[in-house]
Amino acid sequence: MVYEFTEIESGRKKDRPELAAALWQCKKIGATLIIAKLDRLARNVHFISGLMESGVDFAACDNPQANRLVLHILAAVAEDEARAISQRTKAALAAAKARGGKLGVNGKELAKQNKAASRAHAELIAPMIEDIPYGERDTVTKMADALNRYGVPTMRGGRWSRRQVYRLNEMSPSILFRTF
Repeated sequence: MVYEFTEIESGRKKDRPELAAALWQCKKIGATLIIAKLDRLARNVHFISGLMESGVDFAACDNPQANRLVLHILAAVAEDEARAISQRTKAALAAAKARGGKLGVNGKELAKQNKAASRAHAELIAPMIEDIPYGERDTVTKMADALNRYGVPTMRGGRWSRRQVYRLNEMSPSILFRTF
């Protein structure tokens, strides 16, 4: 019987539910754990060493003939590479910050910026909307169709949908369904 587990967590993390389930299943039925690449399994020599001692056999497709010594060496290389990646990332972030870049813009700040951009776009297209005859924009569906037909641009350049019309109405309720 073949079981398949797909892990999406980093090989640096210790809490990995899919890996834990795969190891449990392997122990339960005495199966061999097959992994695509050793560094995807773990970037930690201690973890690989513990796995070797746990009694679960495993093989890496990228190096299927590797013995215990080679696995330890490859795990050490992977651990060192993870450390180097971390150092390079920290250095790059520090350099970006030194250049005046704004790091870690949180969700509230981003939402505020997006809302301001949406309002600005609504103001920009308001004259175009006012040129659309009221009978062609008296419902949300008609409004989306009319905006597309008259070539009124969305904020990102796509086609208008009902949901976008609702959002536009939230930004500028006075624009959409006014009669003149």
